[in-house]
Amino acid sequence: MAVAASARAAPGPRAPIPREPAALARALVSTRTELARGIDAWRASGEARTPQEVTLDALYDQRIELLLAERQGLARATLQRVSPGIAAVVRTNLIAKRELWRLTPRTRRRRFRTGPALPPATLLRYYREGRRRFGVPWNVLAGVNFVESAFNKLRNESVAGAQGPMQFMPATWRAYGLGGDVHDPHDAILGAANYLHANGAPRNVSRALLRYNPSQLYVDAVLRYAARIRADRRAFYEYYSRQVYVRTPSGLRRITGPGL
Repeated sequence: MAVAASARAAPGPRAPIPREPAALARALVSTRTELARGIDAWRASGEARTPQEVTLDALYDQRIELLLAERQGLARATLQRVSPGIAAVVRTNLIAKRELWRLTPRTRRRRFRTGPALPPATLLRYYREGRRRFGVPWNVLAGVNFVESAFNKLRNESVAGAQGPMQFMPATWRAYGLGGDVHDPHDAILGAANYLHANGAPRNVSRALLRYNPSQLYVDAVLRYAARIRADRRAFYEYYSRQVYVRTPSGLRRITGPGL
């Protein structure tokens, strides 16, 4: 039987997470319900900055999902206790996260460059410009931006030398970057739209993404996030409000957000 939600204050950045399925299900439902309410109020307000309550609820929701992604037995037992709608959304996120974990090795990097993302309305405007100019679905551009750099919150070059919020290799950027700055979100998003269009989008988005990153795990993860963003406008704001975690030999490490 699905558990019901109840109103409560946003949890702190280190609030404990239940490990017992029934209690964890209640925490998950409560957090996702409050996060949805907070996102709706944020969008209605027109404010550019993420409200503190949304930041905290998004972080707690993210921490729950990271725990469930690591512990599949707990995930199954917990998701049996929530509504089908919430279970479907969380399963999508867990599958995408596990796909990206399989793709990305644990980092031994000790220093990370981070910074704030541009306001959601600004990024949405850039994605839609990419769609108008190159026909690439805006939600796919948003999915790539999320996977590659958490909307430019993570600013390191990759081990292979890819740069900027859409993570271009220098030679690829010279060919498809339209003469722009690889580190500028507007230029990078349009460069990505140009590259994806040149490689088959919108006719075959999967093939275009496979040229962007030659891994089916990457393609599947981006498309899962993009599908959620298309189906539920709150999803973009939910992903936007999440923090950056890196996988290290000693475990997950959060490098952005409150309480650091």
